[in-house]
Amino acid sequence: MEAKSENNKKKKILGAVGGLVILTVFYFVFEKIMYVETDNAQVEAHSVLIAAKVGGYIREVPVRDGSKVKKDQLLIQLDDRDYKVSLDSAKSELLSLGARMRDAEKNFTRIRDLFSKSVVSQQQFDSASANFNETKGRYDSAQARVSQAELNLEHARIKAPSDGVIAKISAEIGQLANPGVALVGFVGSESRWVTANFKETEISSVKAGQKVKVTVDAISSKNFEGEVESISSATGATFTLLPPDNATGNFTKVVQRVPVRIKLNHLTAEDIELLHAGLSALVKVSIR
Repeated sequence: MEAKSENNKKKKILGAVGGLVILTVFYFVFEKIMYVETDNAQVEAHSVLIAAKVGGYIREVPVRDGSKVKKDQLLIQLDDRDYKVSLDSAKSELLSLGARMRDAEKNFTRIRDLFSKSVVSQQQFDSASANFNETKGRYDSAQARVSQAELNLEHARIKAPSDGVIAKISAEIGQLANPGVALVGFVGSESRWVTANFKETEISSVKAGQKVKVTVDAISSKNFEGEVESISSATGATFTLLPPDNATGNFTKVVQRVPVRIKLNHLTAEDIELLHAGLSALVKVSIR
């Protein structure tokens, strides 16, 4: 009797294990049929390295790494005294040339009227015309210098291009900022998306508009929904610094990856704050 009970228990255990195996196999077959997935994916954001457009010593750095900033908020203030002097000088020159241009214009108008009545000679008319055109050209040039001086003064204040977060700042008070040298690593907070790299053998199953499930490794408590927004027309290796050259004859086939842009739907401000640019993600595209 005890042996029979023991056999029944073993049968139940084996049945449970067999059922679990069947369910597991069914699950993986279902996933294979219904989805194409890749873990070669990462979160993307509008990120940029902000550099100074004009040179100058850094006078003020009111932000630091991790600071949340608003559009047009001051990030770095350069010493702008030289640019103020240049602007004042350009404005003074413009004011002087403006008076001379108005005088030349009045003289030209008077000579033109007299010339139409044959009171003055052609030479006098030509001389007045040339003088007016020369003065006007110098005035326009001075006006352009004023505009450039105003731009230089404005560029001495480095501002945030949009709402976002300071990812890294490489500026210190007293440091000489050179044009084109990056000072701030900036990440915008307006949107997030995922770039998923699918194998070339899988890309035929991926179409724009398909629903997507996204899991981010760093945020295990939440899954994100999205859709395929676009599929790249080139593989990821096409635009690398040194793309592979197979013309030598030493060809080894490597499965290429095609970047796919995934739009994330219904993101809240809290979601965007959690989705740091560069985080790894698992992407599952529904193909049924």
